[in-house]
Amino acid sequence: MTRKDGDSVEARPAQPGRKRDHSRDAEILDATLEVLAEVGAAGLTMDLVAARAGAGKATIYRRWTSKAELVIDAVAHMKRKQVDLEHLPDTGTLRGDLLGLFKPQSIEEGEHKLKIMTGLASLLAQEQALAEAANSAVVEPWAEAHFALMQRAVARGEVSASADIRALSQVIPSMAAYRTLVQRKPIDLAFLVSMVDGVIVPALRNQPSDVPPGATGHRPAHAASPVEESPSRRRAVSARTRSKR
Repeated sequence: MTRKDGDSVEARPAQPGRKRDHSRDAEILDATLEVLAEVGAAGLTMDLVAARAGAGKATIYRRWTSKAELVIDAVAHMKRKQVDLEHLPDTGTLRGDLLGLFKPQSIEEGEHKLKIMTGLASLLAQEQALAEAANSAVVEPWAEAHFALMQRAVARGEVSASADIRALSQVIPSMAAYRTLVQRKPIDLAFLVSMVDGVIVPALRNQPSDVPPGATGHRPAHAASPVEESPSRRRAVSARTRSKR
């Protein structure tokens, strides 16, 4: 069978009962990232990856049936290495924990990762069917970390148990993916601070309070909530209260 990504290889289905050796997967995926950063998605071939990893091309095809599948797995591999779910920040506040996920990187490292994401974006432009797999590779590792930190914040009473932390845990990772894949910009601390302070913290602060069992949870239309009540209104109410004493 002839591959259309620049390689010709005879398909050799794995023998029945034969176990695949995954011991070299990490080396192959790291090699894929290096080649992707150097030549982009269009220039990447299984031959180049095999040569960089020091592996046989047939070995790679037994594990990945296409170049697109290999690239997505390589990006997922990179993201998983960036997120250590077993050792998440624990600063005592959700804001501190979210900002604690940021790891400073050199200009060279930032440019290298941006080239990788640019290569992935080019691949997605050619094969839209890969969008879901790419989302899982790029967004889910970070969303899982954010969800764990938000669960911890709920447990210590910092965040209301009624907050939709499942949806909110997707916000920053999704925006980060948009920033790198579409805007072709690196993720820096300023971006993360703007998202945490401008979106996540205000969204959690304005979540509805937990409704006691049996309560309707409805407030009269004329009654302003503490968030809605302006400082000037509070001063006016306070002045009227003092005048009645």
